[in-house]
Amino acid sequence: MKSFDALWVELATKMVDRPEGSGTVAAVEAGVHSIGKKILEEAGEVWLAAEHEPDEALSQEISQLIYHLQTLMLARGLTPDDIYRYL
Repeated sequence: MKSFDALWVELATKMVDRPEGSGTVAAVEAGVHSIGKKILEEAGEVWLAAEHEPDEALSQEISQLIYHLQTLMLARGLTPDDIYRYL
């Protein structure tokens, strides 16, 4: 099981190491507009899962949304500390 911070370290490391075929690297390189569209899609799926699916499906959708939010953070040069200051 990963935490938000552990996922962040994993994704940030991928951006440094740039492994061949990395979906994370491709997502960040696609840019903010592309990531933003994916975030909107995932947010909708979270909402629909909350309305119509069991907790396991909702949890999976939320995890996917968190992943895409973190790719946006990477694309914009934000870190978790930038976010935590507003929590």
